[in-house]
Amino acid sequence: MYNNFEVFQQFGKERFEAASTFAASLAKGFHTIAAEVADYSKNSLETGSAHAEKFFGAQSLDTAVQIQSDYAKSTYEDFLAHAKKVRELYTQLVKEALTPLEVGFVKVPAGTAAK
Repeated sequence: MYNNFEVFQQFGKERFEAASTFAASLAKGFHTIAAEVADYSKNSLETGSAHAEKFFGAQSLDTAVQIQSDYAKSTYEDFLAHAKKVRELYTQLVKEALTPLEVGFVKVPAGTAAK
């Protein structure tokens, strides 16, 4: 009986460690994603401000249309690149966060099989 208690205690300790590692991985991953989004927002604002200056300084309608077209194209490409990077960060987050749970919760302590 005492042996079963030790096994159960070890089982609980392993689950706690797995859950703690999971929580730390989530926190780290969400921090990385938040930093990426903040960086993208900052760059987007700077790019938009530079575009506005260039756009309002255009000397002709054709130039203004070309400036706007170039801005729309580059903004769209930047957004797609950002979305891809964030998707990769979320994928990495899930893989890293679930690994300790997979390892920690799949193991069943010896001697606890249903009889």
